[in-house]
Amino acid sequence: MNNPTLEATTDAITSVVVNPVIEESTWEIIARFMQEGGSFMYIILVVFALGLAISIERFIFLSNVKRKNKHMWREVSPLLEQGDFSRAEEVTQEAQADIGRILSYGMAQINLGKRHDDMELAMEEGLMEVLPKLEKRTPYLATFANIATLLGLLGTIMGLISAFTAVANVDPAEKANLLSASISVAMNTTAFGLMAAIPLLLSFSFLQTKTTEIVDSLEMASVKFVNLLRKQQTKIEQRSTKAALNRSKTV
Repeated sequence: MNNPTLEATTDAITSVVVNPVIEESTWEIIARFMQEGGSFMYIILVVFALGLAISIERFIFLSNVKRKNKHMWREVSPLLEQGDFSRAEEVTQEAQADIGRILSYGMAQINLGKRHDDMELAMEEGLMEVLPKLEKRTPYLATFANIATLLGLLGTIMGLISAFTAVANVDPAEKANLLSASISVAMNTTAFGLMAAIPLLLSFSFLQTKTTEIVDSLEMASVKFVNLLRKQQTKIEQRSTKAALNRSKTV
C-alpha cells in the first residue's frame, strides 16, 4: 500500500531537481523590461540620457562658479574695506570669476567720477550678462521630463491598440489571458517614462535653486560693494571737514 505523504514528498523533490529555480541577474531583468516595453523604451532612454548629461554638466559648472566667486570675494573684500580701490580693481580685472566682472563694471564708474546710481546700473548690466550663462540649458531638464512622461503614455496607448488588434481574431477562451499579458507589457513604457521624468524634475529643481543662490550672492556682493564705497567716501569727507576746521582754527 502506497503512502500518499511519501509520494507527495518524492514528487516535490523530483520537481525541484528537474526544474531548478533560475535566478535572473539585475541586468537581465532590466534587459527584459526594456525589450517587453517596445521601441518607445529606447526613445525614453535617449531622452533620459540627454537630461542626465545636462544635469551633470550644469552641476559641475555651477559648483565651479560658486567656488570661484567665494574665493574672489574673500580676496577683494579686505581691499574694499581698507579703501584700496585701485588694488581691488586690478584683482577684479585679473580674476576669471563672475563677481569680478560685475565689480569691475562698478569700479570703472568710480574712476569716471560717476554717481552711485550710475555705478549700480553698471553692475546690474554686468549681472544681466552673467545670468544667461548661469541659466543655460537648465530649462531643458523640465522639458525632457515632460517629454519622457508623454512618450511613456504614448507607448502605452500604442501598445494597447496593438493588444486589442491582436486579440480580435483569437479564441474567446484565450482572449483574457492574452489581453492581460499585452496590457502588462504596454504599461512598461508608462512606468519607465515616470522613472525617467522624476529624477529629471528633481535635478531641475536642484539646479534652479543652486542658480538662484549664486545670483543672490552676486546681488549681495554688489550691495556690499556700494555700501563699502559710501562708507569710505563718508570717511574721506569727514577727514576733509576736520582738516578744514583745523586750518580755520590755526588761522
